[in-house]
Amino acid sequence: MYACPVRFYYEQHDPITESDRYAVCKQISYHLGTSLDADAIWSEICTVHPDMDPALRDFLDLCITACTKSEWKPSRETDVRVVSQKHEFVGMIDRMTGDGTFSIIRASGAMPLGTYSADRLRIAAIALCLEEMTGKEVAGGSVEYIPDGVCRYHEVQPRDRRQVIATLRRFASIREGHMPEHPLNAPCNRCKYKEKCESSAGHRLSELL
Repeated sequence: MYACPVRFYYEQHDPITESDRYAVCKQISYHLGTSLDADAIWSEICTVHPDMDPALRDFLDLCITACTKSEWKPSRETDVRVVSQKHEFVGMIDRMTGDGTFSIIRASGAMPLGTYSADRLRIAAIALCLEEMTGKEVAGGSVEYIPDGVCRYHEVQPRDRRQVIATLRRFASIREGHMPEHPLNAPCNRCKYKEKCESSAGHRLSELL
């Protein structure tokens, strides 16, 4: 989910790529709940990404050191695709454990308390998919901040579900060619599209292309 719907428009046709840091954290996540062998995990990373920056080996060691300070449940399934036919979107669960709980992983550090708004939105979206697929209520899910070795559970709130629906509505409008309004707290100052957005305000996106 995007913090700004305008950025979603500009990037909706871009190929999805993952950062090197995410690739490291993702590979570690497959081993959570078992022994974390740094050499073995690094070998897997280099097999998946032959051009991986060797400097990330130190980052791997830092992540493993952090993760070994916590207890983790081993995965029952990984990379589980979930779908909502009703709302017409798909999602991906990074890990599901034996008790049926799910988690997503992040390559960023954790907040002092709680979870980031984008993570709460993703948890809520996955919960909607799972409820539709299983017919059972899903209370929430976890976010695993691998660099800090921290797992945070988020209980989905009605406001999270409302935000998911509102976001999907905005995305549908964007695909129809409408320029969305900037959110009040959009991260414009650090956005590479800032000048482009300012020059195109008030127009349909289809008129600008």
